[in-house]
Amino acid sequence: MAKSFSQFVCNSCGATSPKYLGKCPECQTWNSFVEEIKPKSSKTLNKLQKNSAQPITKFFSEEEIRLNTDLEEFNRVLGGGFVLGSLVLIGGDPGIGKSTLMLQVASELANKGNKILYCSGEESAKQIRMRADRIAKLSENLLLMTTNEVDTIIHSATSIKPSLVVVDSIQTVSLEELDSSPGTISQIRECTNRLMKFAKTTDIPVVIVGHVTKEGSIAGPKALEHIVDTVLYFEGNTHQTFKILRSVKNRFGSTNEIGIFEMKQNGLSEVSNPSEIFLNNRVESSGSVIACSLEGTRPVLIEVQALVSQTNYGYPQRNSTGIDPKRLSMILAVLEKRLGYKLGSQDVFLNLAGGIKVSEPAIDLGIAVSIASSYRDFVVRKSDIALGEVGLNGEIRVISQIEKRISEAEKLGFKRAIIPDKTDLKGFSPKSIQIVRVSGIRNALKEMLVP
Repeated sequence: MAKSFSQFVCNSCGATSPKYLGKCPECQTWNSFVEEIKPKSSKTLNKLQKNSAQPITKFFSEEEIRLNTDLEEFNRVLGGGFVLGSLVLIGGDPGIGKSTLMLQVASELANKGNKILYCSGEESAKQIRMRADRIAKLSENLLLMTTNEVDTIIHSATSIKPSLVVVDSIQTVSLEELDSSPGTISQIRECTNRLMKFAKTTDIPVVIVGHVTKEGSIAGPKALEHIVDTVLYFEGNTHQTFKILRSVKNRFGSTNEIGIFEMKQNGLSEVSNPSEIFLNNRVESSGSVIACSLEGTRPVLIEVQALVSQTNYGYPQRNSTGIDPKRLSMILAVLEKRLGYKLGSQDVFLNLAGGIKVSEPAIDLGIAVSIASSYRDFVVRKSDIALGEVGLNGEIRVISQIEKRISEAEKLGFKRAIIPDKTDLKGFSPKSIQIVRVSGIRNALKEMLVP
């Protein structure tokens, strides 16, 4: 008979230790180790399942069958819908709208005739019904269950055979055979493994909702994200109406796509043209420049706002919202070194309007021009858009898929596009937007800044 043994597991990163440690040597977190009782494996070589290796040519690849949700923004992030047998993890800040989004997706699928099982360990059935009355059309195909036992969920799903199972949330469900409480490392890992096995053996897609830590990462061991097929983050400020669904891992699609939703009284509505929404409240003033980021296959026009003012402290402030602070520091260094801007005594605040986050260097030129515009108090024309990456020598470097970006700007009424001079536009001739080529940041500022 298998004997049990004790080990200590870090609640933050999943590192193990035979004894208690005050500080985790892996993630440097204090007081994160908890005791876990595990049975020793009684498997022997004779009991291991025999499996023979086969040449790869003996296996046939098939196109994944997907479950269409009828929410185009959600489908875009998934890569076309739920792949049968896939395990999807969605995380986000408390109150951001994860449960609302999943109840809306479940309702859309149920109204198409699919049987959906929605399991909640956080809310009562009456609470979920109240939200459903507000955001969705009720259907007999949407089956509701409130339980904290993962085996009960799997047993019900096996007998019902739904098209989709939603578990809200993974931190509230548990296995009876484990002594630890729900939300601990062992419970999260084992419950996820049990749900993954169910999804793979039945070809029923499963969605699990996950809590996030104060650092913004999904609570539980990092191995949790490696177990699942797809990891989605629902982002946005709780005080803003616009929410962004972003894929950070997807075995069946791109990880560059984003879906944009607007929170309304009757639930989340899709934003099919985010560029128009982000530019809706723009005014012509110094420090405001339009740039374009490519999110997957879709170009999104963004207003870059900068405010440069004399510092009142010994050390100037450098605050950025929506971009990497190190990227901002690099662009400030280029402006100081190559153009002689005295920014060492200036506070610099940078913001991407609408709460969007961008890591693509294609908006570098927009950032540089917005900072220069605020510093010199010169206005940038509302009809201009800046496209390009800024190099350390002050040169403007070529960016990818610039034709898509120019076409999006042309569609929204922009008259001039400032682009790198070495950009190849063979076979592309926009009708109503003027192309202005610049070789460096100095030339770009001469073109765009209006005294």
